[in-house]
Amino acid sequence: MSDDRRRQFGTYLARLRRDAHKSQRQLAAMLCALSGTQSVTRNEVSRWERGERTPESWLPFIAEVLNVPPGDLERAADYARGESGGTPVGTAAVLAELIPPGDPLSPLATRTGRRIGVDDVARLAARVHGFRLADDVLTGGDLMDPVFRELNAAMRLYRESTHTETVGGALLTQVGELAQIAGWIASDAGQHGQAERAYRIGIEAARQASDGPLVANLAGSLAYQLSNTGQAHAGLDLARAALAEAGPDAPPKTRALFFDRVAWAHTRAGEAQPAMKALGQAHDALTEPDANEAPQWAYWVSTQELDVMDARVFTELHRPLRAVPLLTDVLGRYDATHAREVALYRSWLAVALADANEPEQAAEEARRVVSESVGMASDRTASRVRVVLRRLLDFEDVPEVGELLHDYGHLLSA
Repeated sequence: MSDDRRRQFGTYLARLRRDAHKSQRQLAAMLCALSGTQSVTRNEVSRWERGERTPESWLPFIAEVLNVPPGDLERAADYARGESGGTPVGTAAVLAELIPPGDPLSPLATRTGRRIGVDDVARLAARVHGFRLADDVLTGGDLMDPVFRELNAAMRLYRESTHTETVGGALLTQVGELAQIAGWIASDAGQHGQAERAYRIGIEAARQASDGPLVANLAGSLAYQLSNTGQAHAGLDLARAALAEAGPDAPPKTRALFFDRVAWAHTRAGEAQPAMKALGQAHDALTEPDANEAPQWAYWVSTQELDVMDARVFTELHRPLRAVPLLTDVLGRYDATHAREVALYRSWLAVALADANEPEQAAEEARRVVSESVGMASDRTASRVRVVLRRLLDFEDVPEVGELLHDYGHLLSA
């Protein structure tokens, strides 16, 4: 059974569990009760969902607890095992579940000159959000082609149809939101030029729609890319401009996000005190009364995500005593189906542990980062693997580190 197929099955299983409104702990307890044993723990369910193991003999019990047809689960497991007749649970299946309507790999159909209304905009909005959710469990390389086909189709829909001014503005907003996720996906795939073009298309669409927070989100996303690709000062200037564009009346969730991006930009520019100040402003913003409802694209902004950024900043600023507890806590309760994010956050934990002079623990986390990243079509995770391995070169005489570098040192030249 390939690691990639096991991970796909794990993603599928986690989605079934969430759809049934069960936590990993609840699923484990229900399986124990149904089977009359105590052999399933929350950690075991987590291993299934990360693709480290497959449930095998537990499949009939899981089907009963989650109220899914046993045949569906068995066919998915067959695919994960590489057996004939199995049903893929990878990119196409994720998109099919998250992006309505019709074939998820074909763009929204357009007909030149046709009149469109609010229902068409709502359907496009549902598909845009579907791509956001897909990005939680898939990587940039998986989603590049589908999302850019969709973006091109959305732009054609705006250009080649007729609509009222109100509908046109709503369409431009959706084009802007889709351009943001397309840029993020392209950046994750390492296609930075294509990402920048998508972000700039989105900024123009959002400006025409007079959507200041969306302009700021797109500009902030581009600033984040610039900060991470050797253009630290350009990234900082753009992150500050994005915050100013949003203005003080933007919803608290969005202002928290923009302050976080400013904090990261200061960090990459080597400016510790302004970075720390911006982190505090992000937390303050998130606790403000939310008089203005946050846009859907800010659905993921939470105290937990701000804690992650705090820890990343502390790691980059070589403050491991602050970074390690935060990252350990976040990883202990983070959704295992978000495999890319888990690998990324572990990479910062590995570096922080190295900075804390704990090379044995750092090597253990680094090994997990590499293992979780294998098969991911993500430039972000590949880059972080190299960062971690380079940091551990200082400890190559430590046996655990030496073994790690023996097994994976070749990735430094990848």
